[in-house]
Amino acid sequence: MGDLNDSMADFIVEEIRRARCAAGMTQEAFGKGANCSASLVSAVENGTRSLTSEYVHGADRALRTGGLFWRLVEQFGGGSPVWFREWVIKERTATSIRWYESCLIPGLLQTEAYARAVLTGGRMLNPDQVEQLLAARLERQAVLARENPPQFVTVLDAGVLRRPIGGPVVMREQLDHLLSSAEQPQIHVHVVPAEVGYHAGLAGSFILMEGTDYREIAHVDSALRPHIVAAPEAVAALGRRWESLRGEALPRTPSIELMKEVAKSWI
Repeated sequence: MGDLNDSMADFIVEEIRRARCAAGMTQEAFGKGANCSASLVSAVENGTRSLTSEYVHGADRALRTGGLFWRLVEQFGGGSPVWFREWVIKERTATSIRWYESCLIPGLLQTEAYARAVLTGGRMLNPDQVEQLLAARLERQAVLARENPPQFVTVLDAGVLRRPIGGPVVMREQLDHLLSSAEQPQIHVHVVPAEVGYHAGLAGSFILMEGTDYREIAHVDSALRPHIVAAPEAVAALGRRWESLRGEALPRTPSIELMKEVAKSWI
């Protein structure tokens, strides 16, 4: 996924600051209206904290702009949400990642061929965008190979293993990679078997992540706008959904055996 470039992010931050000053609002008053602290407002305006989607939406609320600043983000970011910058930064220092996927192999475990097939599928991106996003996705995978990698636990709906993304050759390579990844001590892969029928994950994919310098946050997929969820009650609700999914999923070894069995069918 693309990103808002630094110069445009700086421009939007400055425009929000100008609007705040023009409205006669202190950083503290602005923070109350935007549902954030005065120290965060100061950090964003000084460039020591990145612009986030929550901050932009908060600015629109505090200044009663009718969504003006978010429209600037969408316009100058080519439709790419600013939240992704924040997520990638936090992902690099994560200590725990819990990822449920209902449709695809998680991005951090995708092969290059599988990822390319995902990005080209649906014909929503031009070739340059595909290459840019592919490079970014593969670069992000380094988080699992760093010196002190996060514990990575993923639960997959069984349909993910049988969905023909890219064709049989791509799928066989992908499942072989998934199996080799699952052999690493910090990576756990669990599969919800088809026999379960309805389960809590059919509502959609999500990720729960935490790090040493931030409490648990979530990423929730949406056809309109994937976004970060930080509200404690919402994160807790996703945590309960995760526990329900873990209860339905096969243990680690049976999951690996199922993946091996499905991999043989992709020949």
